[in-house]
Amino acid sequence: MGQVQTDQQRHQYLQAMGIQTWSLRQPQSRPADETLTPTDADARQTMQTESIVVQANEPSVVATDWAGLKAEVSACSRCELCQQRSQTVFGTGNRQADWLVIGEAPGTEEDVQGEPFMGPSGKLLNQMLLAVGLKREDVYIANIVKCRPANDRDPRAAEAAACEPYLKQQIALIQPKLIFAMGRIAAQNLLQSDQKVGDMRGQKFAYGDSKTALIVSYHPAYLLRMPSAKRKAWQDLLFARRVINNE
Repeated sequence: MGQVQTDQQRHQYLQAMGIQTWSLRQPQSRPADETLTPTDADARQTMQTESIVVQANEPSVVATDWAGLKAEVSACSRCELCQQRSQTVFGTGNRQADWLVIGEAPGTEEDVQGEPFMGPSGKLLNQMLLAVGLKREDVYIANIVKCRPANDRDPRAAEAAACEPYLKQQIALIQPKLIFAMGRIAAQNLLQSDQKVGDMRGQKFAYGDSKTALIVSYHPAYLLRMPSAKRKAWQDLLFARRVINNE
């Protein structure tokens, strides 16, 4: 369940995200060469809400319950990523969550702690969720692949494909109302697309046979490198909240 928050609390969370002067009531001036970021009210009209259906490939046979699935992931050797991992990073959070947040791949800290979105990226994600009234434990968080690629490189297509059945089974078990895909690797693999994140933002996709709503945004690690994109990520969160609330 989302937490009730005051305007002051929300302002504090946005400040923690690096959006120091954001106001839901006043539009911000932007450089002429940047895309205009709409306010919460304006976004209702400017964001595209048409549903684009994406068909997912049939997964390989995997365990159909949480305990069996987690054990299977822990013992997985489907690709070469198993050779250098400290441990698998299965996923964490509320298994009956409305929101499923999907990132790209575990990094060094995730590999050590066995939980996705740790360190600076995790702290930023927590603040982003709080800004729309959610705590980390309210959502479920997973990655496209369950093992850390060497040197924190992007996971290869074959590695993502090897892990795909596990993620699909997690989605089937959770039955979320919304998938929030963070980053290029997550979005491209889930949508079977080669489009850039910027081109996929602002659209409501429908994932798989269940046609689960899917919204694309930037990965927190990218936002830490490119603080100017945080306003766009905030708009993505507002858009996702409207979608899940059927507004």
